Amino acid sequence: MKKILLLLFVPSLLFFTACDELTDVSDGQLSSEEIIEGLKAALNKGTDTSTVILSASDGYYKDKLVKILLPPEAEQILEYINYIPGGDAMVEDVVLGINRSAEDAAKDAKPIFVDAITGITIEEGLNILQGKNTAKNGEFDSTAATGYLKSRTYNDLVGAYAPKIGASLDKKLLGDLTTNQAWEKLTNTYNLLVSADKRVNTDLGEFCTEKALDGLFLKVGDQEKRIRKNPFEWASDILEKVFGFVYEATQQ
Repeated sequence: MKKILLLLFVPSLLFFTACDELTDVSDGQLSSEEIIEGLKAALNKGTDTSTVILSASDGYYKDKLVKILLPPEAEQILEYINYIPGGDAMVEDVVLGINRSAEDAAKDAKPIFVDAITGITIEEGLNILQGKNTAKNGEFDSTAATGYLKSRTYNDLVGAYAPKIGASLDKKLLGDLTTNQAWEKLTNTYNLLVSADKRVNTDLGEFCTEKALDGLFLKVGDQEKRIRKNPFEWASDILEKVFGFVYEATQQ
């Protein structure tokens, strides 16, 4: 626990900037360029791992933390599902299709992350390294890098995910049915059994995109916490030098 706290809470007095330069600290010979290189390596490692995990088959579907369930509007359907012949199977078909669509789209996140990581400035890098989440008014946050990425990439990710998910929802991923068709079949069947005021009509693509990105940033945040907790497990010289130096400096 002591090691984790020392790593996360980096004393700000160790670092200061003058324009785009950071003075070397102690005898560690840790330059501003090395700090940014190490931070970018950590972010690349975290986003690489996250996108690979989520883009794999069952990356979303079999992970309870990120699995995308039916929209809130579908709660009405679930209450009456036993009255619909084959209703349970139709629900599971839709859920499977939604998650397959997210998995199909996840691979497109990496290039967007790379652009944001490449553009990190010295000042932003130091704030992130010290756990200052600029997306949350500069407060300390162990997922400060994830917060930075989300603030810089979310709109672009929506732009990349939405068409991909939309196209995926129209693919025949469920035998002879697309996910949209399975959703339409489920909702139409339900709507025939209820009064007009209880009928369901929702944008499945928009809902899936939002939930898919929630899961993506959850995974990126998990990877960031892991790197901050122990930078020495990654077999990376620059990660060990930068994040390891932060830890060693707090021991002096």
